[in-house]
Amino acid sequence: MDLLVRNIAELATAQGHAPVCGASMTKPLVLQDAFTLIRNGTVAAVGTMDSVPDWEGPTLEACGLTCTPGLIDPHTHTVFAGSRAEEFLARAHGQAYTGGGILTSAQAMANTPIEELVARSRQHLSAMLRRGVTTVEVKSGYGLSLEGELKILQAAAQLNDPPCPEIVPTFLGAHAVPPGWQKPAYVQHVIDTMLPAVADSGLARFCDVFCDQGFFTVQESEAILRSAQSYGLKAKLHADELVDTGAAHLAARLGATSADHLLRTSDKAMRAMAQAGVVGVMLPGTAFVLKEPYAPARRMLNEGMALALGTDFNPGSCPVVSLPLCLSLAVLYMGMTVEEALCAATLNAAAAVGAADRLGSLEVGKAADLVLWNIPTYRELPYWIGHDLVHTVVKGGAIAWQPSASTHTPS
Repeated sequence: MDLLVRNIAELATAQGHAPVCGASMTKPLVLQDAFTLIRNGTVAAVGTMDSVPDWEGPTLEACGLTCTPGLIDPHTHTVFAGSRAEEFLARAHGQAYTGGGILTSAQAMANTPIEELVARSRQHLSAMLRRGVTTVEVKSGYGLSLEGELKILQAAAQLNDPPCPEIVPTFLGAHAVPPGWQKPAYVQHVIDTMLPAVADSGLARFCDVFCDQGFFTVQESEAILRSAQSYGLKAKLHADELVDTGAAHLAARLGATSADHLLRTSDKAMRAMAQAGVVGVMLPGTAFVLKEPYAPARRMLNEGMALALGTDFNPGSCPVVSLPLCLSLAVLYMGMTVEEALCAATLNAAAAVGAADRLGSLEVGKAADLVLWNIPTYRELPYWIGHDLVHTVVKGGAIAWQPSASTHTPS
């Protein structure tokens, strides 16, 4: 697709083809009265209107609007069945979160046809798109059997077409131990049976493990992830969400693409991840829903880590689809600046799904994924909490979503 987006009030984008940290997260390129030229679905030029090239092709006027890269959600469990509303209400009245509801979701998954999964997940992804998200990582993990895990990954593959956001699939067979299994036997089943089948299917790019108290130990997680790496799947970890198990240190040893949650990880582990180039994925929506302390983002940034932001959208601990809301929570409760949060939800989020070379910033040669927001400056993004700020979403140079005329915006 070819398109000229012109008369942009303000354009703001991180820059680079790899995750950035430190001061680089605080210094986006910011242009006033800007344009973006798109050719064949990629960014061909970015600049100010005094240098806009002659153009006779399709044009999108962006007067009074702010332009950013499309948001990227690097951690979701979007394909699921059923509801865990009763669990949510029980926690609201004091019941502690243990992660046991994963088995509830697995039972619902087993009883749901793939066609229903696809239809329901498409609704979730549409809600994300309307909030400016153009790429979404989707994990399995509610199958807990080879058949169930493949069903989730097959559903995710069916969702990977317009107008849905682009899908990055992750295998999470080691999400919990299913009923009837002893954990050592299930770990070996994941290694000997699930991983070869998933790798042969080509349905996943990453392998994730829930490495935490009551789930999988560091030793078990390492065995699974090293096997996954031998099949060409890149490593991710649910790390140190419930207690500091040493999962973050494992992420550093493995050279994992990302370690996610990190609510209770140590300063020493933060330094190890920074040195190993592991992206820390912050999930403030989960802390918000569970009423838990937020991840220590400021300490991680001070230790030199590159941070990304995601929703952790799932039916149990975080039924939140809004990445802009998580951006607001990061600024309000995690000590991140708006510039750091924007970088975390775009370029560094792209790095957390192994795609910073082609996604996450508005730079020549990258995919033309962008959002026009009904605000005059990117600095208002965390301020309008819960407002429908998105004016237009562009994916690969094509308009993927625009609101109806009845949509109201801040004044």
